[in-house]
Order: sequence, then C-alpha cells, then structure tokens
Amino acid sequence: MRIALVQQRATTDKPDNLARGLQAVAEAARRGAELVCFAELAFEPFYPQEPARGDVRGKAEPVPGFVTDAFCRKARELGVAIVLNLFEREGDRTYDCSPVIDADGTLVGKTRMVHITDAPCFHEQGYYTPGDLGAPVFQTRAGRIGVAICYDRHYPEYMRALALGGAEVVVVPQAGAAGEWPEGLYEGEMRVAALQNGYFVALCNRVGAEPRIAFAGESFVCDPGGHVIARAPRGEDVILEADLDLSLVEQSHARRLFLQHRRPELYGEWLRKL
Repeated sequence: MRIALVQQRATTDKPDNLARGLQAVAEAARRGAELVCFAELAFEPFYPQEPARGDVRGKAEPVPGFVTDAFCRKARELGVAIVLNLFEREGDRTYDCSPVIDADGTLVGKTRMVHITDAPCFHEQGYYTPGDLGAPVFQTRAGRIGVAICYDRHYPEYMRALALGGAEVVVVPQAGAAGEWPEGLYEGEMRVAALQNGYFVALCNRVGAEPRIAFAGESFVCDPGGHVIARAPRGEDVILEADLDLSLVEQSHARRLFLQHRRPELYGEWLRKL
C-alpha cells in the first residue's frame, strides 16, 4: 500500500489552503497513493499559538461539513482514502478532529484528540474539548487505520489501544516546532511505538513560519520494526511517499510476541487508577 503525507504550509487564506490540499491529493493519487494524510489543522493557521480570546467556535466547522464534503468528492473521484485534521465544532464544543474518508468517498468516522496540552505557543486547552470517541480504528480500502493526533502520541496507553484495536497504520497529524525537542527524540518515540505495537507509524508534520512558531516539517514513516523508511526535509512543502508492506504487521515482534505475552490481569487495575 502506498501512503502519501502532504507536508504543506498553511496561510490565513483558507480557500487557498484547501485548494492546494485538494491538488496535493490529486498529485499523490497520480503517483499511486492509496492513502493520503495531512498535518494538524492543515488548512488554517495554527490557532493555539495564541491564547484563546473570546468565543473561538466561529473558527471551527462541523464534521461532516464543507471541508470534509470537498475531500469526500475527491476521494470518490480518485479512489483514495484520506485522513484530514481540522478544528471541529459540534454544538457548543470544539475539538481537534481527524475525519477519515474511505476510497469510495464515504466518511467512515473521526478521531478526536484525547489529551489536551497547555504550554507556551500551544494554548490548546482554550480551544479544544478533550476527545470523547476513544481510540477508534477504521477499516478502509487502504487498510486498518488508527489516528493519534499530535499530543496523543506521547501516551503509550493510547498507542497500545490502537494496536489492540487492530491498527495496521497509525497516522499522526502533528504541529511540531523546529527545535521543540532534542534532536531525534520525537522520531525515536514513534519508532519505539511502532516496534512495541507492531504497526506502521506515519507522522505528518506541519511546516512553515507563523507568527509565533516555525513548524519543522520532517514528516516520516516507520515500519513495524521501528525502522524509518521515508523522511521529508525540514522546512519544505513536499509530498512524502512510502510503500507499506502490510504483511509486516502480522510478522512483527509485537504481533507474534509482545501483544500475545501481555498479562493485563496483573496490571489492568493499576492502569485504571492512573
């Protein structure tokens, strides 16, 4: 299965961001992609770089809605599955949300970011309600897809839940700043998650300089053995492609050994108390 990660900068011109995103899907499909993924808040500024002021709900949109409808049409036209990320509004609540669209244009579901940070330039608690949908895994024509939105990737229990749900590929839409972590650390974190859980991890990072943050790019894909098999450059708009042999999932150490040898009867109660 060929995956494409669209690493593109977002400006304050949302219609242009959306148009470039749709063009990127078409280009990725032309190159043979079966699954196309986007970074966090791919079609709008990264709002949480500034503290929330007033009612932020006007910046958010419903799912399904205008953006998802446009990508559903594109998915159906080109026969590709798509993982998006956007600022969702449902009623009076807003979420960091990743809709998942199958290759027939069906919106098969969505993931909402579960863990919400609050730190300088990442004032997310003023924007996002903690997700209430758990850690779903979606059957698509491209495979079984899970999503860990940005901050959720730091929680091993969340990453393990996606494995227990049968994920073959975990997509990580991220907004990671240049120099945010020591060199290689966040990549190493995802390599370990892939190894421990026996799936591919595809991290699609935001790119470009915005008023408060310069986003790094450097999207990458690692296999179920924890090896990086594709990496995008820093600071550039690119479409990163990788060919995934999904048979490696069942052959992985995690699926043959680690997951089978778990003893949740001993630590399940302890985990519930955390």
